[in-house]
Amino acid sequence: MPGPESVPRPHRIRRGAALTVLFATVLATAAATDSLPHDDAGGPRPATGGAAHAGAAHAGTAHAGTAVRAPAETGRDVPAPRRGGTVRDEVARAAAEAAADGKSGAEAAQEVVSRSGDRWGAVYDRREYEEFQRALDGSYTGVGLWARRTAEGHVEVDRVQSGGPAARAGLRPGDRIRAVDGRAARGHTAAEVVALLRGDGPDGGAAAAGAGSAVVLDLQRGTRAWTATLRRARLATEPVTVRRLDDAVVIRVTAFTRGSGALVRRAVDRAPEGAGVLLDLRGNGGGLVTEAVAAASAFLDGGLVATYDVHGTENALYAESGGDTDRPLVALVDGGTMSAAELLTGALKDRGRAVTVGSRTFGKGSVQMPSRLPDGSVAELTVGHYRTPAGVRVDGRGITPDVPAPTGTVERARTVLSGLGAGT
Repeated sequence: MPGPESVPRPHRIRRGAALTVLFATVLATAAATDSLPHDDAGGPRPATGGAAHAGAAHAGTAHAGTAVRAPAETGRDVPAPRRGGTVRDEVARAAAEAAADGKSGAEAAQEVVSRSGDRWGAVYDRREYEEFQRALDGSYTGVGLWARRTAEGHVEVDRVQSGGPAARAGLRPGDRIRAVDGRAARGHTAAEVVALLRGDGPDGGAAAAGAGSAVVLDLQRGTRAWTATLRRARLATEPVTVRRLDDAVVIRVTAFTRGSGALVRRAVDRAPEGAGVLLDLRGNGGGLVTEAVAAASAFLDGGLVATYDVHGTENALYAESGGDTDRPLVALVDGGTMSAAELLTGALKDRGRAVTVGSRTFGKGSVQMPSRLPDGSVAELTVGHYRTPAGVRVDGRGITPDVPAPTGTVERARTVLSGLGAGT
């Protein structure tokens, strides 16, 4: 889900702005961890086998905690905003007029965004935006599970968060979710089922249920069918996890929430001498630009991370100095690698710091800026796009890895890492 962040001065952006290249919203059409197909325009096609998590929403790993909302439609057969101002002006005007008439300013503003052609533009009411801000701090309200849609159209549990409501209820990966609060899961995407788990309707219009509220799941495991009542809870995410292999350290970053960049740097600093790093960005839906730049700084000694334009004005993001530039590094990516995660991938790839392994990334490289509306809701509108250090535009294209590996990615990455001299 989009959200703002002011980028601090050390990154030397020539023009200060609250911007986001962001928690890309979980799409209503698909959310995939291993491979999310793209259409010719770079957008997602409906896909199976994707995972959605019940917490911080992002494509690739959606989570039933923060609001799940599809990007604005591109407005076919719908009049464009009337002339005489920018889309931002039109959004503010529509919200103010609706509020004066006792109507929902957020809904009126969303109508303008939907017909503007801004694919990633969206409007969030006060509650949704507050929930997103908590998600950026690594906190969410949900049941603590990831869901995936199978090739047969069923939705099943993909992963369970330790200590969460789903884990306490005994749910396991592979359990089929047949219904949520009496609403059948079959025929819905993983993101839509996640919306039900967290208390939103599939259309995103219902108010989210809070911590302590109950949700009833109809489940199936093999031939056994049963019903479980879970109570949503305030949970903490683990955006960065580390595990050691014989010849490498695997640093998995699932989202760029606040503090995740420092966690990446700490993991690199603590890695054994001579060990290579597998930086796993698969299913990373993005997050805060500042955190992606901080993560890049763990592997670079200063220099350019990305450029981006805002209303035609070019800006730049730079890494901090003092990163580890010698340790062998392989970055794992897939179709669920999005937004700020693509910014990091592009920097490491273009500057020759990492070999990238996996499948083509999602292709979400647009920049949004927030605008507070009269009723307290927030409009996120696209104002520009970012490019990799080599000047490559990511939006709608994604990043093609150096070594294609649609399956067996970790094994292939370890082979590549050994060729770079890890462990020697």
